[in-house]
Amino acid sequence: MTPMNQHDDEAAARPAHEDPQWWGAPHQATAHQSPAAEAPSPIGLGPAPVAPRESRGPGWAGVSALVLGGMLLSSGLTLGGVVAYDQLTGPGPQAPSSTASPGADEVDAATSASPAALDAASSGWEQVAAEISPSTVAIQVTTAGRTGEGTGVIYREDGTIITNNHVVAGAQSVTVSLADGRMYEADVVGTDPTTDLAVVRLQSPPADLVAATLGDSDEVTVGQSVMAVGTPLGLENTVTTGIISAVHRPVATQGEESDGSDAAYTSALQTDAAINPGNSGGPLVDASGAVIGINSSIASFASSTTQQAGSIGLGFAIPSNTVRLIVDQLVEKGEADHALLGVDAQNGTAQANAATFQGAEIREVTAGSAAEAAGLQAGDLITDLDGVPISGASALTGVVRSLGIGSTHTLTVVREGQTLSLQVTFAQSS
Repeated sequence: MTPMNQHDDEAAARPAHEDPQWWGAPHQATAHQSPAAEAPSPIGLGPAPVAPRESRGPGWAGVSALVLGGMLLSSGLTLGGVVAYDQLTGPGPQAPSSTASPGADEVDAATSASPAALDAASSGWEQVAAEISPSTVAIQVTTAGRTGEGTGVIYREDGTIITNNHVVAGAQSVTVSLADGRMYEADVVGTDPTTDLAVVRLQSPPADLVAATLGDSDEVTVGQSVMAVGTPLGLENTVTTGIISAVHRPVATQGEESDGSDAAYTSALQTDAAINPGNSGGPLVDASGAVIGINSSIASFASSTTQQAGSIGLGFAIPSNTVRLIVDQLVEKGEADHALLGVDAQNGTAQANAATFQGAEIREVTAGSAAEAAGLQAGDLITDLDGVPISGASALTGVVRSLGIGSTHTLTVVREGQTLSLQVTFAQSS
């Protein structure tokens, strides 16, 4: 395997399977690669087909069935011998219909599967679930002869809803189900494949929509308790709890395009809250009920019979500050602009002060770019941005795309055995 050469403004256009590292910059290979690694590695999967919906009663009545296997909206890839970073829409077992509103017993059952969940139950997660559920929706998408299901978060009371790009990619029709069972047609307002975010809006929104509150993901800390809400395996209004197990985790997912043009790079929140195919686009909330991330992918070990699997305790969410930055642009103009550093980078290492550092090694600096203005040079190894470790080229791409155009930040680089700090003001990608 060779290191990935990656232009930070063109990462989505390069094949993700060129990237050899898991924690620094996730490796991706073809779907038929033989298992060869023990650690999970990333892949993107699409929504599973679901049977036509029956009439709904109170409480999120589940779809009548989810068929295991079948056509996918986004094809899966095997990465480094294991399945990982499943974009959270995918097939599951037969899902029973329900016409009962979720009560306390159901919430207790959903939050009693782990010690973290038991702790959560004693600290008010029942109330958090009651508050966030009205702002969480199920999304059914029809493409060319196929249907799939994901999740969304009500962003504005005018019917504006946040979800993942891979949930609605190629949609011919979008149907949104509210927590009380009401169903509405929706239109895709805008999509951003490079961050895997999208916005849809109800065509005839009711007056009683409840918008979620976006929190500050920069304040999220490792170890804090969180709750995920969504439609895993077609089971609507499902809540699970856990903790934040890492922050600023480099995540790369790839959809259908073989050239990697729909690859998404994220500096993600990592959680052990159980999230599964169908959770895509749903909220990850803190103990106050604020949305701190949008669930988008999981790491899963490969199976010889299927490319999709359930949660193994490694789930990933797009941080809420990145969500706000991109979604506000999608609402305004249907597309998003991204910050640009202006380098061609690859995974690399360098030594300084008797230590070896890993990071994003600059191969070339674009003339007239923000990188050139900051004094970056070919051969520099970027190891840190505002205190966030940069462990490889994908990590650099994910962090840069989470920042605002025109914002100024501090880069730590290793150059000729010395550690330097440089100030950079990001330009706009073309």
